[in-house]
Amino acid sequence: MKFNYQFPMRAVQKWETWSDGHQIAELAVAAEEAGFDMVSSTDHPYPDAKWLQEGGHQDFDLFVTLSFMAARTQRIRLLTYVLIAGYRNPYVAARAAASLDRMSDGRLTLGMGAGYLKEEFEVLGASFHDRGKRFDAAIHAMRNAWKAEVSDYDDPYFPSHGAIMAPPPITPGGPPIWIGGNSKAALRRVAEFADGWMPFQQTPAMAQMTGSAEMGTYEDLFEAIESVKALRAEKGNERLLDVCFGPLPLRTVDDNVAYVAKNIEDFERAGVTYVSYSAVARSWDAAIEEIEQVGRVIHGQR
Repeated sequence: MKFNYQFPMRAVQKWETWSDGHQIAELAVAAEEAGFDMVSSTDHPYPDAKWLQEGGHQDFDLFVTLSFMAARTQRIRLLTYVLIAGYRNPYVAARAAASLDRMSDGRLTLGMGAGYLKEEFEVLGASFHDRGKRFDAAIHAMRNAWKAEVSDYDDPYFPSHGAIMAPPPITPGGPPIWIGGNSKAALRRVAEFADGWMPFQQTPAMAQMTGSAEMGTYEDLFEAIESVKALRAEKGNERLLDVCFGPLPLRTVDDNVAYVAKNIEDFERAGVTYVSYSAVARSWDAAIEEIEQVGRVIHGQR
């Protein structure tokens, strides 16, 4: 089992204590030393204030954050968790991803999602109603751009003729693309063209808000992974599938760490390859202590 460290997103509400880039990079160093395999940052450039008040979260720009982390680390992988496809032109996103992948010696995994916050789409000038179709098109456009060839690419959303993006990512074909979400559309994308899947635990109330399927129990997780594997087999997709599961964070660090430690074997039996640990610390010192606690769990199961 491998582990992803999710930056403590809701701690950024008190951004004054997290605005030092060197400090943020040190979190990645601590995670690497503790045995984490991956570190991640999320994507909310300009969210709605009401959503934040009701439990939403912010973060620093994910490419900037992961770049700071990459510069101070050697081994740990970098995950966008998740890059919302519709918030940027895919060629802008592809350029950022290619640069980070190359500068980190191929350590980037591009987690992507369709998004669900209509207000954030609107304030960013992004199209919400057809975001699913645009998401599919964006992935294909990005992979085409990463070939570093003069383009001759027809597409209803992102046509490209006579353009070239170089240097390409250092990872052949571009960084792995993992799809976030529990919806039927997310499962279809995983089956058809993704390298990994990022399901997450959520309550019925959360499922209603995100427009994605509820996933509350181990049985739900197991059935969903089996369903994805069956869909991939139908499509003739025989590549190994990474599954990065995000358990719902609990209120305290001790409870959160204990829950993950207790359920590692069940997650593994279900087919999970990465546990995405959502940090609940709200200060620098608490974050380091939390990383060290999870590190003891990681070392104990290896």
